[in-house]
Amino acid sequence: MLEYSAGLIVGLLLLIWSADKFVDGASAVATRMGMSRLLVGMVIVGFGTSAPEMVVSALAALEGKPGIALGNAYGSNIANIALILGITIMIRPVNIERNVIVREIPILIAVTLLSIGLLWDLDVSRLDAIILLATFTAIMIYSISKSMRENKEASGTHDSVDGKKSDDLKSADAEIKPDAEDDVMPMKHAMIWLLIGLALLIASSRLLVWSAVGIATTFGVSDIIIGLTIVAIGTSLPELAAAIAATRKNEHALVIGNILGSNFFNTLVVVGIAGTISPLPVDKTIIFRDLGLVLGLTVLLFIFCIKVGKQKNGLLSRYEGFIFIMIYVLYTAYLTSIVLGTPLFTLTAF
Repeated sequence: MLEYSAGLIVGLLLLIWSADKFVDGASAVATRMGMSRLLVGMVIVGFGTSAPEMVVSALAALEGKPGIALGNAYGSNIANIALILGITIMIRPVNIERNVIVREIPILIAVTLLSIGLLWDLDVSRLDAIILLATFTAIMIYSISKSMRENKEASGTHDSVDGKKSDDLKSADAEIKPDAEDDVMPMKHAMIWLLIGLALLIASSRLLVWSAVGIATTFGVSDIIIGLTIVAIGTSLPELAAAIAATRKNEHALVIGNILGSNFFNTLVVVGIAGTISPLPVDKTIIFRDLGLVLGLTVLLFIFCIKVGKQKNGLLSRYEGFIFIMIYVLYTAYLTSIVLGTPLFTLTAF
């Protein structure tokens, strides 16, 4: 028991540090490539902070632990919106871009509905996994091409405006740009930290899943509960660190992009990879309790975004953050009651 506890603590600490270095390197690479902040958050930061979930669920699938593989993915999605976004908004209200309301969140809702449909037969087959991975590939191609097209149009508009500037203003711009680039990590260093961070993410995730399974076995707690709580929160800590750091720097697009991108990765790639490695039997409570809550939280976020877009200048307030946190507290209390053998209520389906 002592070695499992020590492994859990060391694994979480190493996970946070390695994810931070990975995100720093990935963000620098993306910035130097001229990607939009929202796309950086969704693709680069979202991938980096979801790497622990991918590795943990893949290893759990290899070891025949479907509860941890699925619980980790969907539990992380719940933690991302209800806990991480809630805490971030409580620290500082977050601005919502129009693209998030009309494009990214509706796509995420559709992806969640697709997952429910595929899991309805209580099995994640290799065909289901391939469908999830193909869907993710299509979404990423669409998002990247859309962002590049929008950046090109914005650049063309900017260039036409620059053409009307005086020579003095142009020379001033030329002096500012190199200074801005100096603030970004050099490409060589960024690639080094990218690789080091990824390697340590894999190692720390392996240590984490070993410790979590050991603790679950010792206390007789089901794999699903461990995956939804300890492992899900642990692998979501990089998202929390990235979100708090971004909001303190007023990088609101990175905050939302990180949360949405991570949930895309968890739903499609994490489950897809785990299902490709080994078909996963699905407990019916995952569909009605956990995936149902993921869908509900995503719809609630969509409603909040529409409301704030009309009434509060696009800012998610601390009021919305408090609601998200309370939902997570109630959800965790319910899971705790199951562990204690006195569930607050039971789900009956099928």
